[in-house]
Amino acid sequence: MKLFLYPVSLLYGFVVFIRNLLFDYKFLKSYEFDIPIISIGNITVGGTGKTPHTEYLIGLLEKEFKIATLSRGYKRKTSGFVLASDSTNASEIGDEPMQIKSKYPNIQVAVAEKRVIGIQNLLAQPKEQKPDAILLDDAFQHRYVKPGVNILLIDYNRPINEDSLMPLGRLRESDKAIKRANMIIITKCPSQIKPIERRIIAKQIDLRPYQKLFFTTIDYGHLTPAFDKFTNHSNFYTEKNCSVLLVTGIANPFLLKKHLTPFARSIEEIHYPDHYTFKNSDIKNIQKKYDEMGGSKKIVITTEKDVMRLREMDCIDDELKRHIFYIPLKIKFLDNEGKEFDRKIVNYVRENKSNFELHSRNNKV
Repeated sequence: MKLFLYPVSLLYGFVVFIRNLLFDYKFLKSYEFDIPIISIGNITVGGTGKTPHTEYLIGLLEKEFKIATLSRGYKRKTSGFVLASDSTNASEIGDEPMQIKSKYPNIQVAVAEKRVIGIQNLLAQPKEQKPDAILLDDAFQHRYVKPGVNILLIDYNRPINEDSLMPLGRLRESDKAIKRANMIIITKCPSQIKPIERRIIAKQIDLRPYQKLFFTTIDYGHLTPAFDKFTNHSNFYTEKNCSVLLVTGIANPFLLKKHLTPFARSIEEIHYPDHYTFKNSDIKNIQKKYDEMGGSKKIVITTEKDVMRLREMDCIDDELKRHIFYIPLKIKFLDNEGKEFDRKIVNYVRENKSNFELHSRNNKV
């Protein structure tokens, strides 16, 4: 198989190289906007933690600024520009934007295949609704927009220097693309990393003078009922004698399973592809698997992202809903690095928001 995939990978890499070259030499235009724009992305396929890092930025900025997020809205059933409202669901904007909207109802959450058009629509709003800053989710390869801050996420557990270009590996583009990032975050790290390991990672990345390297880890929250009308709370973490059916539609559930293992009597898994659209037959399969599990103490655990799609399924009966939980997660910077990160981000938005307001006033003169 590798023998077949290698030439395909070479061809894919050549196409990506030419595309980047066209942007580098301005044959393809990158648009700049007079508003603070922060991009959060990666160069690998699959979960590097874009959504929790985006949520971290929202939490950091929303008290002082009007924030909008803009993403493609992967696997949504709509097209074009959509600005989420209180009645929007995951099928209209995608599971990750829906997760953000449900947690941060006071910010603007928008989706658009063409990010330039998405930004233009956000800026065309009345002055009182216009955002102060825009967060671009999963936009590292979307070079038609030139962000003011380009944040690149790299999974600690999947070093890019050991990976290959698609379809042979998981790289969307060559590791040389790292040079476009202002900030690089190594995500999903263990809670303790030795200084020598940090230096090795920095050397592998070949950090430029204008780049700053940070390290984050996952901070798992409490088990939370997936359906709001059921407020029962499980003693899963304290009793440690519950059987778990782990249902996931994410890129890699390994770390979640690792987190659950010390607390569960047993874990059975049903794993679907990332952003999977659940069907009625899937719910029947989940119900069947759950019923076949032995003992009275058993629960279904899924992810916050999967819950956004499960909530739209009318065929889940109340008894099963009562036993479905998810584990919210946040990111945490290691060794108090978050203070420097926060300062850099807030200062960037403050300074460029002022420039944007000044530019707008001058245009009216």
